[in-house]
Amino acid sequence: METSSSFDEAGKNYQQTRKAHWDQIAQKRDAWKGLGGWYHQRLAEIYKFLISPKQSVLEIGCGTGDLLAQLNAARGVGIDFSGETIQRAKAKHPQLEFHQMDAHDLSELNGTFDTIILSDTINDLWDVQGALEQLKRFCTPRTRLIVNFYSHLWQIPLAAAQALNLATPLQPQNWLTPEDLVNMLRLAGFESIRAANEVLWPLPLGGFANKYLVKLLPFKNLALTNFIIARPAPQPAAQPSVSVVIAARNEAGNIKNIFERVPKMGSKTEIVFVEGHSKDNTYEAIEKEMPLHPATPSLLFRQPGIGKADAIRLGFEKATGDILMILDADLTVPPEDLPRFYEAIASGTGEFINGVRLVYPMEKEAMQTLNFIGNKLFSLTFSWLLGQPIKDTLCGTKVMWRKDYEQIAANRSYFGDFDPFGDFDLIFGAAKLNLKIVDLPIRYRERVYGSTNISRWKHGLLLLRMVAFAARRIKFV
Repeated sequence: METSSSFDEAGKNYQQTRKAHWDQIAQKRDAWKGLGGWYHQRLAEIYKFLISPKQSVLEIGCGTGDLLAQLNAARGVGIDFSGETIQRAKAKHPQLEFHQMDAHDLSELNGTFDTIILSDTINDLWDVQGALEQLKRFCTPRTRLIVNFYSHLWQIPLAAAQALNLATPLQPQNWLTPEDLVNMLRLAGFESIRAANEVLWPLPLGGFANKYLVKLLPFKNLALTNFIIARPAPQPAAQPSVSVVIAARNEAGNIKNIFERVPKMGSKTEIVFVEGHSKDNTYEAIEKEMPLHPATPSLLFRQPGIGKADAIRLGFEKATGDILMILDADLTVPPEDLPRFYEAIASGTGEFINGVRLVYPMEKEAMQTLNFIGNKLFSLTFSWLLGQPIKDTLCGTKVMWRKDYEQIAANRSYFGDFDPFGDFDLIFGAAKLNLKIVDLPIRYRERVYGSTNISRWKHGLLLLRMVAFAARRIKFV
């Protein structure tokens, strides 16, 4: 097959040499396995965590398709420029789709994909930026690009293993750094979401090192492979509609203010109230105000269960907007700030917008000192656990696309029903889906009516449980 017509002679020779090399490797592997099996087994475990089942997946440089075959894809497509390799892939995995193509020229491939993988392929390409640019036409705004590639630190150990015929021989490599690749992704029209270091011991008995030690300093700097997750550069959405979901318990004195202060956003803004077994007349106050504000579409429901998470889930289920917003009924986050959240998500700046109370100075009684210190410590911990900056986990104002919430809800069984707040259910779910999480600072205000439903010690202990939960289900997998 021909290489890209844009290559000069050096580029064409480079690709032809590699094609011949990988044809030979495919033939060699018919009778030789080497010691790479444990490494590839660990890679498969990581990719299965990163990619939800039943997605459409494209793998560039798929080899014999073993990784792709383990991902339970609704549609799995593998691309490789080695004819010998593709021949074996088709025989091993007839349920998948394989094509012999050059990563630099995918003009004959059609369709879009939820996830695109380049596993140990980037360092072997002649024109990395050009190959990445090829991928844009297979992307939707929600496509995730996942790349893993060897660390330069392992160049000598890998060369030694190859010389001893213990590892697959490689042609001279690019040996990109993570910073190099993030820059090339940006130039090619992609935005990096998060990065990780994986596989500390690519041999037997590496379970503890590869699951735990590699996530900690200084060991993570010694990892064999770098992972980067990216998305297509964001494009603004055209006037999406909005649902502002409000869990209201003992908030009768704030209802009139909510109707008067929630601004109009997008093509339509509705308010969805979920009243939660109030001891005051909150439900009646909402019923009274709804007909007094006919220009503001509004819905009212009685919460069947208990806890804020239960209320928000009902509100999200009943909401009709493209964008879902949570606003606390106590108005400690001013409704007038909601257009900032709208702009951040509608512009594509982020896909999950998280309110942050810990940047600006607070009004005197807005948050007690111990609560403030605790929130700061937990924000540092969760940022490390999730791999994206999260400065405030418990700010009530969070904004996301309805389609993303539907995916979070559909995959909720991975985490289970563990969170009475609802904040962690959404944050962990967004992180699991590799959404771009963006912190948005707001000025946190004092309550003007009622008292907080938060118990410092009880919920502080729950936060510690959330740390342990996130470590087990997100970080150390």
